[in-house]
Amino acid sequence: MATEVHFDYIIVGGGTAGCVLASRLIERESSLSILLIEAGADVTTNPHVSKPLDAAHLHFSDIDFKYFTVPQQYLDNKPRYVCGVKALSGATAINSGGWIRGDRQDYEDWAREAGDDRWSYDGQLPYFQRSEHHFDPHADPEQHGFEGPMHTSSVKTSGRKYPLRDTILHAWKSLGLKEIEDANNGFPQGIAELVENRRDGLRQLASQVYPLRSIHTLTNTMVRRVILSDGQGGGKLATGVELTDGRQFYVKSGGEVLLCAGSYRSPQVLMLSGIGSKDELAKHNIPQQVDCPWVGKNFHDHQMIFRYWKLRYPEKGLAMGSPALTDPVFQRGNPADWLATMTVPAAGMQAAVAKDQETSKIDDEHIPVESARSHLESNVLYAAFGAEQIGLQIPVDGTAIMSYYMACLPSSRGSITLASADPSAHPVIDPNYCGTEADRFVMREGWRMLSQLMLETPEGKELVADEIRPEGHACLPSNASDEAIDQRIKMGGQSCSHPAASCSMGRVVDAECRVKGVHGLRVVDASVIPVPLAAHYQAPVFALAEQAVDIILASRKK
Repeated sequence: MATEVHFDYIIVGGGTAGCVLASRLIERESSLSILLIEAGADVTTNPHVSKPLDAAHLHFSDIDFKYFTVPQQYLDNKPRYVCGVKALSGATAINSGGWIRGDRQDYEDWAREAGDDRWSYDGQLPYFQRSEHHFDPHADPEQHGFEGPMHTSSVKTSGRKYPLRDTILHAWKSLGLKEIEDANNGFPQGIAELVENRRDGLRQLASQVYPLRSIHTLTNTMVRRVILSDGQGGGKLATGVELTDGRQFYVKSGGEVLLCAGSYRSPQVLMLSGIGSKDELAKHNIPQQVDCPWVGKNFHDHQMIFRYWKLRYPEKGLAMGSPALTDPVFQRGNPADWLATMTVPAAGMQAAVAKDQETSKIDDEHIPVESARSHLESNVLYAAFGAEQIGLQIPVDGTAIMSYYMACLPSSRGSITLASADPSAHPVIDPNYCGTEADRFVMREGWRMLSQLMLETPEGKELVADEIRPEGHACLPSNASDEAIDQRIKMGGQSCSHPAASCSMGRVVDAECRVKGVHGLRVVDASVIPVPLAAHYQAPVFALAEQAVDIILASRKK
């Protein structure tokens, strides 16, 4: 009989949160034995990983699960691609690098859902600081960290000098937005310089920034389930994990299994372990161990849309692909200068919410209706890519630019469910994009905002000759009908790859990330974030994991 192998902690998932947990735990208590299990490979030698602009080569590659949603009712009844990273370091191996904490009001909602102020903006602030090596040593020390492992950079500090910097800034100002010095202080509304987590123009992998020295690491290894036994005093006890090849690893007495597999895989692993809704588990002949009907529910994702613009004077060398922009410095980050964050008209939002409440599509708690909320994020990029979804082939030759907007606070809620009891099968992913009138209103407002910016401001009119659009579709100005705008959104709406809430804090886990009804099992990743954040989720997840380390070690000493 094989000898059982025991560890203090078994971490399932070597993504952002998993790397932070492993590295910080061993740093704080060097005697700990920690096993980190990752479904993907170590990608540190992948030639496309280190360069920020090479991410296009990584989508649909071996480090991508290549997930697709179920057909989306409000997006032409078609599936949408959603990236699921299969690599040690997780999303830090492929993401666009935006370092965007979001709005403090969203964190207050998180704290309220969790019933614990540790998850408010002020509660998270020490952990934002702990993870961060801020690019500006003169920035506000009350908001930023200067000794953390993750380096950030602004466009200016990276050395990138784009010819459209002032033009785009003035265009945003023509819409009434104000320039702000820092969007990562909890008050992001306005126009701020784009900040990315790049160091010397290169991507920073979580497994390198948070080194895994002395960590037992298994890559290319998939977990089938968490092993549960009857706990003392009722409930279940997590005693270890079983891999798809049949091997089993166990935790020592007082040890824990830490599930960090992300918003798609973490609920899948819980359900495969018998933790979830009885009806859902019964569909796949999985005996229920713990009744937890919220597993896989409350799921949401940010939706975004791209629009493309033909330059009026491309010979001026304004966009990527132009001979004027071949300096290697332009490879140091995204081809953009500014990030704009804004609200939407309060009256229109309230009317949309009223419609949803009439049809019982949302609860009051699902949608912030206050006029001050950060509902939209937008950006103008000096390049044109990703247009294939709407049937366009746009060469990167310096003649076109693009813009996007993202709906930050969706009220639509979707689900993650099982396709089968096979752990290698993709989960069934349903974000329910645009499932509420409130979300459709916000998406229309984003469309109108970009039409105003690019077609109706003095700067936009001088810069852009026309919108590059699918055949048979008109260029829609800001006063276009809801119906016309909806048709374009149905065609172009897509995931921003910010999935969350499928193991929501307050429902599936408590405020210390412990799975309800199970001792010795926590979930630590974006799946526990219970409400949408007007953020790019890597910054919040680094802070989440940093705080979880303190929580885990404090409970160990009890």
